Amino acid sequence: MIVQMSEFIKNLKTPIAIVGMGKSGEAARRLLLHCGIPSQSVLTFDVKLDSVDFNDPAVLMTKGRPLTLVVSPGVPLSSAWIQDAKKANIKITSELSLACSCLTTEKLIGVTGSVGKSTTVSLLGAGLESFSKSFFVGGNLGTPFAEYALDVLKGVRSRADWVVLELSSYQLENCENLSLDFSAITYFTSNHLERYESLEHYYRTKWNILSLTKKMMLLNSEGGDLVEYFKNNHHEQIKVISKSDPTLVSCHLEKALLIGQHNQDNLALASSLAMAAGWPTTAIEGMKSFKGLVHRLENVGTFKNIRFINDSKATAMDSVLIATTAAHDTLESTGKLFLLLGGRDKNLPWQDLGPLKNFRNIEFIFFGECREIAQQKSTLPGASFSRLEEALNHVLQGAKPLDTVLLSPGGTSLDEFKSFEDRGNFFKRKVEEFAKS
Repeated sequence: MIVQMSEFIKNLKTPIAIVGMGKSGEAARRLLLHCGIPSQSVLTFDVKLDSVDFNDPAVLMTKGRPLTLVVSPGVPLSSAWIQDAKKANIKITSELSLACSCLTTEKLIGVTGSVGKSTTVSLLGAGLESFSKSFFVGGNLGTPFAEYALDVLKGVRSRADWVVLELSSYQLENCENLSLDFSAITYFTSNHLERYESLEHYYRTKWNILSLTKKMMLLNSEGGDLVEYFKNNHHEQIKVISKSDPTLVSCHLEKALLIGQHNQDNLALASSLAMAAGWPTTAIEGMKSFKGLVHRLENVGTFKNIRFINDSKATAMDSVLIATTAAHDTLESTGKLFLLLGGRDKNLPWQDLGPLKNFRNIEFIFFGECREIAQQKSTLPGASFSRLEEALNHVLQGAKPLDTVLLSPGGTSLDEFKSFEDRGNFFKRKVEEFAKS
């Protein structure tokens, strides 16, 4: 099978240009080189990096003259120059496609969704950790799949018995060679509408995971627009999962360490996948012991009797609503919830946050590039600041014992920070400084 993989890559016409040199692009480059593509035939392109071969697509296409483009998920395939390349019969592929060409005996589970997919994938990873000696969890979450493929080919690690991949809508646009044994969709809600023509276009792209699934696709019964979408796209391979299913009730998922009703739904979906895949019962116990991901409803701690929660990953309205509800439900009876909202807008329906004005003991604080549009559309009252640091200083001056401070911004981090992780770490550093003051 390694010969097959090598033939697939060797059949790619050169030069090969890697479009987008983030983690996945760099992993694709290393995999191509290991598989025998000469270094002079692998071109690198990124509009933001000085260390690459090309920064301008026009120069790449006229001087580099690539015959294959390995396009990273963050680069829209709808870009005019990529569409022109496609019309010129230049092959368009991806890091995910290269990695999939290396597979032999691995069994695959793919998880997508507007929110909840990272937690669900991580729960599956915790389940595998309880019984498997060789597994891989990655994709859009954490480690690029090409890194796994390269490690296997180099003999650094053994082949995984199970591979669990988080798959973004961007990856599902460009996933030649991807074939899944099982799949799941966690949630459907508005997201990434700056990249898609419509909400239907976005949902249809996510739904494409069904066509890649050999056995069964599972849906979260509490997945926003998901079940309604399923009613209009019924298929015998699909099963809708509810935490009230008798089989799941007997698993006592309510004893899990994760907080929030939404995480009970994620756990139900992950547990059902484990059972469908024939995993031992120890896997579900491993999932119940999972404490959660950083930057996703992460309990930073209680300092000066004030609780701090970092949900920097929340860049969709349903994520904000879920986090706010979970934090409010666990609020001390006399405490107040401070909710930090803002960042950079991506054409999302901030008006969906309007019902939060009916919550008792909650104060809204807006920050960042989209603060005005977020406040205007949501119609929520509250102070407004140009930067997260200013907003957080305001909150720390007003917060009292038994209060909760929640960063669940809704907007992306790219107005001030490199990533949601960078923003979440900044929040945690400020909390640490507060604790020591």
